[in-house]
Amino acid sequence: MPKDSLSARLPAPPLRCKVPLSAPLRHVRYRQLWLANLVSNLGTWTQTFASAWLIATVASSASTSVLVQAAAYLPVFLFALFAGVVADAVNRPQFLFFCNLFMAICACAMAALVMSGNTAAGPLLALTFCMGSGSAFMWPAWQASLSDLIEPAEVEAAATLNNLSYNVAAILGPALGGLLFAWVGAAALFLANAISFAGLLGVYWFWWREQGSAPPAIKTGFADSLQAGLATALGCARYRHILFNVGTVFFATIAFAALLPVFVKHILHRESSVFGLLMGSLGAGAVLGALLLPTLRQHVGRTRLLAGALLVYGVMLLALPFLRSLALMVPLIMAAGMAWSATVSTLNAAAQLAFPLAIRARTLSIYLFVMAGGYTAGSLVWGWVADHVGVQAALAAAGACVLVNAIALMTGKRENAV
Repeated sequence: MPKDSLSARLPAPPLRCKVPLSAPLRHVRYRQLWLANLVSNLGTWTQTFASAWLIATVASSASTSVLVQAAAYLPVFLFALFAGVVADAVNRPQFLFFCNLFMAICACAMAALVMSGNTAAGPLLALTFCMGSGSAFMWPAWQASLSDLIEPAEVEAAATLNNLSYNVAAILGPALGGLLFAWVGAAALFLANAISFAGLLGVYWFWWREQGSAPPAIKTGFADSLQAGLATALGCARYRHILFNVGTVFFATIAFAALLPVFVKHILHRESSVFGLLMGSLGAGAVLGALLLPTLRQHVGRTRLLAGALLVYGVMLLALPFLRSLALMVPLIMAAGMAWSATVSTLNAAAQLAFPLAIRARTLSIYLFVMAGGYTAGSLVWGWVADHVGVQAALAAAGACVLVNAIALMTGKRENAV
């Protein structure tokens, strides 16, 4: 095994004790980043809404519409492993500053493109790919940095808080987008996303200046560093189980985000406000789920919690195609949002707790690589299925896949899954 690979064995799961959800916020730097990221997430969700609805409006097929999700996650699949090595070798605050600056510039370019009258799918997808490339390099450094700012016992609470931030924005972003899209247009929403990076840029700038020129965490060559990360992560059986769950779960669950704009536009025959309402319902449920998770984790093991969450999400995907009433769809999607919060925070915390800081960004990059591969492949597959057998059948098929994952976990087919 390469010399900077610290261990191929995961630590034993910690004793289950209730860590308050607010515990990580007592750390000043974490609190600053969390608040700035909340604003940035709001901008990201506003842009996600605007991009998805704009392309669903001009696209001629479901497979074109789902390319929004594919274009966002394909760069993570392509670059995550390289980004993990870079993140372990550079000054992270400085690196994160330039990653976020690049994404802000891309958002400005999207606003300028739409203001020029060019709303063709191709250029918008190209800029979405560029935004995704920024995210691909940012995420390993971001996750490794955050877990280093708090106590190990607080990592699960921090993962839930990060998911809470993401989903609070997932409520407000689509809701604002649905109300404002027809009034101010997509360009203004893209510009709002660019402005939303200001807080993060400020936090990273001051952190970078305070930290100065910190020595890199690793001094080996790129190939040796990458080999060390791969050997450490893939040499551990439990981490392989985590990665398998990440790939299969995200492959199936992306069907909701990828196909929802097409479902609303062409099956329900409703407008952008309904798309925003249904997207926001998932976020609202996720926020409620985040508040309940600390108590649930005291009484339910990680594997059973993940299995139950997937069961709820799979039922939502199976039932949604047959519903037409918003009064039924909204609570169903909210329940799935609660399940989604449990799913993401459980898998993410397991990955963050897996290995020591010196190699953490590289092992997390493998997690992100598998996640993005699942998202990208799922977007393309469910778009193809929707084009050939219909959007409703594609959603139901994705729901069946999620249920297969849930049943495998419940019946003990996957030991040490998380």
